[in-house]
Amino acid sequence: MPFSTNIRGQFILLGTGTSVGVPMIGCNCPVCVSDDPRNQRTRTSAIVGLPEGNLLIDSSPDLRQQLLRQRVGIVHAVLYTHEHADHVYGLDDLRLMQFYLNGPVPLYCEPRVEHRIRKSFDYAFNPEVRTHDGATPQITFQTIGLEPFDVLGARIIPIRMQHGPRFEVLGFRFGNVAYCTDTNYIPPESMKLLSGLDVLILDALRAHNHATHFSLDQAIEVARQLDARQTYFTHMSHELDHETTNASLPPRMSLAHDGLTTPLT
Repeated sequence: MPFSTNIRGQFILLGTGTSVGVPMIGCNCPVCVSDDPRNQRTRTSAIVGLPEGNLLIDSSPDLRQQLLRQRVGIVHAVLYTHEHADHVYGLDDLRLMQFYLNGPVPLYCEPRVEHRIRKSFDYAFNPEVRTHDGATPQITFQTIGLEPFDVLGARIIPIRMQHGPRFEVLGFRFGNVAYCTDTNYIPPESMKLLSGLDVLILDALRAHNHATHFSLDQAIEVARQLDARQTYFTHMSHELDHETTNASLPPRMSLAHDGLTTPLT
């Protein structure tokens, strides 16, 4: 059995960066060369310590680095917000989990996410490729929609959101903690599902508008409407310096950072 920090009852942000991460390749801006570790943002993902195990939210391309950094040895299941590369393409890093779990890793996702995974990781479903145990990730799919569902002893409420004009994603509510990344519009019916939060984790890409993500000002306005006890902004680009941006934010709002941990409530 691998070493595993006990994270039960905790919501950990493994990565808080945009699709290219921060520092960004080839960039010498003040944030990308900053000595502040809070400005070093791996691709966006999170892990939740539930009563019956650890639930990973999205398998970012930086997954191995993230799990090692947080000393999380086991992923018992994975929950997907959507199928974009920066949220899916670390899936192969889960190959070791089949040994720790004595079986495949269950993936909870919408049908189009399953379609992308089956296409992008076709070798995982081809028995001719499997030359030995561990050669490919062993996974199973559990289809989810907009109805609440149970995973690892916890009830999860899906939150439908828009990621640009033609793309839908899911956010998720765990008790009074909600995770809403990769969005620039939350419909009124979904806003109702986000009332009464202790902690809101919300997309805020950069200072100016974007076609598929909230800008910081837009995210602040949504946070004001939802009025959670604490809001953390995530999926951030190199345009947002941690210290200077935090100093300008309203009370009970702040930028997240890799490794940020909040209790489940």
